[in-house]
Amino acid sequence: MDKDFISIKNLTEKDIEEIFLLTDRLKKDPFRFKNILSGKTIVLIFQKPSNRTRVSFEVAIFQLGGNSIYLGKEEIKLGVRESIKDVAKTLSRYVEGIVLRTFSHNTILEMAKYAAIPVINGLSDFSHPCQVLADLYTIREKFKRLKGIKLAYVGDGNNVCHSLLYGCPKVGIDISIATPLDYTPDKTVVKDALLLSKKKDSSVKLFNIASEAVENADIIYTDVWTSMGKEKEAKIRKKIFKKFQVNSKLLKLSKKNCLVMHCLPAHRGEEITDEVIDGPNSIVFDQAENRLHVQKAILIKLLKPNFKII
Repeated sequence: MDKDFISIKNLTEKDIEEIFLLTDRLKKDPFRFKNILSGKTIVLIFQKPSNRTRVSFEVAIFQLGGNSIYLGKEEIKLGVRESIKDVAKTLSRYVEGIVLRTFSHNTILEMAKYAAIPVINGLSDFSHPCQVLADLYTIREKFKRLKGIKLAYVGDGNNVCHSLLYGCPKVGIDISIATPLDYTPDKTVVKDALLLSKKKDSSVKLFNIASEAVENADIIYTDVWTSMGKEKEAKIRKKIFKKFQVNSKLLKLSKKNCLVMHCLPAHRGEEITDEVIDGPNSIVFDQAENRLHVQKAILIKLLKPNFKII
């Protein structure tokens, strides 16, 4: 793996499989490697609020024997009180790793450029690789395979959608994206995904009608219609996205035992209904749990690069 974990785009299929094999061991025995990060400190710089990302990383670091320091948006005022470059260089003298959750993806790229230590993308406006790596692991767990599975993503062409486009073709998953016309994913990401799908014999398809995308799907995946930082658009987005709700009617158009995924937090009654997220097809909280296990594997791979699975 690279020094940093910025995007699934930068991972090889071998990298992903090694992370998943290590995750298998960690999930089976959470404290098997309880001292592997002993003496190491990882700082969590969060410019955006968080539930799963913060808690899962702090617990992961603790269970691996390391120490974490949380720095909220007011504590550093990254890029305002102090330049990203200076923060990166300073923290590189104190700690062994940085988890950064921010708005602009360029902030993560700049942090990684100047930090001498590993930088993990805990979320940016462009991608959410930790989430989607955990999602892919969850799919592998449920279906015992990845290749040939069809995933339909319904909603906004956002950061999670981008990471799914990078990840799914790489492991052989067929992905269909359904978004309103003006909310499609980034064209460069789509282009990259299409090129990769040809190499991996998978497919990438874009739709503007939800029912067309979910046809014959093994998984339906959705996310909030209005991401953090776009709250002013919430009212208009509710009107535009109302035909992209994941409900029982849409679920019936996919395979009989189609599973439902959501990266959370969910706006119940908007992008997904209670009966679906709480229903028998939902694996939403399984994927939430797997954030912990997969991120432990990522931490080990980055901070202990010579570690071998025994």
